[in-house]
Formats: sequence, structure tokens, C-alpha cells
Amino acid sequence: MDYNTILNRDCKSLGAPPRGNPLRRRTIHALILGGAAVFGLLALLQPAHDAAATRHEATPQLLSLPLPATASATIAAEEALPAVELVWQEITVRSGDTLSAIFDRLKISPRELHALMAADRTMTATLRQILPGQVLRFQIDEEEGQLNALNYRIDPLTTLAVERSEDGFSARHITRQVENRLAYTSATIETSLFAAGQRAGLSDGLIMELATIFGWDIDFALDIRNGDHFTVLYEQAFLEGEHMRDGNILAAEFVNQGQAYRAIRFEDPQGNTSYYTPEGLSMRKAFLRSPVDFNRISSGFQPERFHPVLGVKRPHRGVDYAAPVGTPIKASGDGRIEFIGTKGGYGKTVILQHGGAYRTLYAHMSRYRPGLASGTRVKQGQIIGYVGRTGIATGPHLHYEFLVNGVHRNPLTVKLPTAAPIPAQYKDEFQQQAQMRLAQLEAVKQTTLAMNNR
Repeated sequence: MDYNTILNRDCKSLGAPPRGNPLRRRTIHALILGGAAVFGLLALLQPAHDAAATRHEATPQLLSLPLPATASATIAAEEALPAVELVWQEITVRSGDTLSAIFDRLKISPRELHALMAADRTMTATLRQILPGQVLRFQIDEEEGQLNALNYRIDPLTTLAVERSEDGFSARHITRQVENRLAYTSATIETSLFAAGQRAGLSDGLIMELATIFGWDIDFALDIRNGDHFTVLYEQAFLEGEHMRDGNILAAEFVNQGQAYRAIRFEDPQGNTSYYTPEGLSMRKAFLRSPVDFNRISSGFQPERFHPVLGVKRPHRGVDYAAPVGTPIKASGDGRIEFIGTKGGYGKTVILQHGGAYRTLYAHMSRYRPGLASGTRVKQGQIIGYVGRTGIATGPHLHYEFLVNGVHRNPLTVKLPTAAPIPAQYKDEFQQQAQMRLAQLEAVKQTTLAMNNR
């Protein structure tokens, strides 16, 4: 049988027209023969496939079987369904709110509140002290009607986190870490310390701390001159990369009328802190130079002065600080009240005894701080009364006297005794810190000088 006769027969069996383009008929025939060959090869491989299936029964393979259209659609819908995520709700505490009232507003059962408060009484006790304006975050499973988690920020660094567990609720504190960074600044005074400090980027608190550190050596109301300058090395606290607050002054230099004063902060193992000179002497003196924030000195220390009220010459053995009525008056040093009451032309007066050699007097007060009496012990800087004009006075001011072994001395120029130096057991450690801080201060000064010379 010739090839054309076979080709016509095969095409006829497939329902293809036997006549037509010979090339087309040859193509169809090739496909028929190819299909037959594939089926023959599968028949030959079937026994081997069955044997392999028998050998690997312990490790079955996943099979992809055709499914009805409806079943496929159902499975696809289930797989596409997202997992249910519980959202957080923020509740701001209102005036008069209690945790019970908040739970009631959120439709959380009292059972949940009881279980929560019983989880850890030490931690959850803080939830009993919630205040208006504070924020609580709740995660509630509304379908189940139960509390899943609660977060309460106690302070900027600490959050109480309560979560549902298999046994009820578990509570823990989450503490955010503060990063302390070293900062520095330097400035020259043109008008006042406060203005220069603000221009240098210091906060009001740091400016006041700077004045306190050097306040025993420098009278910032009388001694400051145009051109005085300071350099400050201090800490800054950052929380998650954002500036949170300014920290402590670690070291500082203040140049007043050409005289340089340096202070180094030191903290002992017990947590006691103070400022010392590079040699280890305390920056703190036994007495404040000025016991009141004043506007001006209306009358200085004079061996002989014409009294403006009495019209006679008599010694003025103290300093008059003019200030508004009600300005607080501070004890210039640690001591004991020797006298409190009205004393002739002094008006309302307080006299403090400081050890055996020193005595200070504060006169013309408008009133005393409540709770003071003869024999009461006071600390340096503690308020003892308020400026007034009682007794013989032409205007509101504080009359302040300083006596050494019973002899009046000029409060503005008397050499004040210093406080205790660095304890001997910490001296070596302090010297190491002092050398490092002084080197840092010097580096800041050189950097500032280079920038100013550009």
C-alpha cells in the first residue's frame, strides 16, 4: 500500500478530509504517529512506575487533582480571608473616671476587670490611681466580649502592659531606655548671663544651675561685666532619637573680669553629687554671697553714714538689698535660729548662729516663714522670711549683716569659708575625671575659637 493511500485512510479515521493540500495531510499524519509513540512509551514505563510507587509509600507526594468549579471557588475564598486583627482603642481618662467606669463604657464585663486587677496586685495597683488626661489603650475581642490587652503609660519612660494568657492575665513593665549624649556650648556676655545663655541654646534650668555653681564666687547682680564668657559641658537626654530634656552640667568654666573659675561635677558611689575645683576643693561655700534676689544695693557697708530717717551719722554695719515686698529671703548658711521677732529699728528680724564663729542678721522683714521659732535649725538656701519695710526703713529692702567672732564684716567682700573638699578615698577617681573634663573643656574652647576666627 503506498504512502498516499495510508495517509488518506488515517485522515479518514480522524474525520479529516482525505483530499486537499498534501502538506497539510502529511502534518496531520505526523501528529497521529507521534501520539501513538507517546502512548506506547507510557505503556512500557508503567511497570517501573508501579514499582517506584511501591518503594516510596512511606513518603507520599502531594497530588493536584481536578475539583468541581464550586469546590475550587469555596477553597479560594477561604484562603483569601484575612486573619482577624484586634485594633487598639485609646481612651482618655475623664474627670471623675475610674477603671470600672471606663470598662463599663467599653462594655467589658466586671469579671474581666476583677481578673485583670487580680493578675499582679503590685503592678496593677497603679491602675487605681489614674488621673484625668492620661491615656489607656485597650485591645478588645468584641466577638468574644473580652479584654485581650491593656497598655497604661505610667510616665514617659515606663508603660504597664497587661496581656491575656492561658491562666488569666499577665502584667509587666516596659521601660524605654534614655540615651545620654554629651553637649557643649560657649558664649560671651553682652548684656546679662540670662541673655547670653539663651543665645547659646541653654535652657532656663541650665542657666540657673550655672549661676548656682559659681554663685559663691561671683555675684551675678554686681560682678558681671561686658565681655565675661563661659564654656559649659553638659548632658542631653534623648528618647528614641528625639531630644527629651537637658541633663546635668558636667564641667564648666566662667571667666569673670579676667579671673577664670572652673567646676567639675563628681558623684560618689552613694549617689551624692557636688561640684569641685580641679584641685578638689568644694565650689560650695559655707555662706551664700547674697541671701535675696534684689534689684539694687541701696546702701553699702560703711563705718559712718548719715541716716536718712534719723538724720544723724551712725555706722551702717550691713548691706541693704532693695527688692519688692514679699521677695523671699534665704538663709545664707546652715545654722540655728538664735532670735526671731521685732528688734527696735530693725523691725521684724531673724538672727542665725552658724557654728561658733559666724552669725548673720536679716532685718525689715514683712513676715516670717511659718513654722520657724527660736532654736529651729535651717539649711543654706532655705526661705526664712520675706522682704518688707518694718522698723525704721524708707522703702522695702533687706538689711543683711555678717559677723565673724562678734565683729561686723562687709558681706560683699568678706572671705567666705569653703565647704569640705573631695573626700580622701575618692580623690584619685576625681582627679582622673577632672583631667578628662578639663581636656574636653579645652577642646570646646579651641573649637569655638576656630569657628569665631573664620
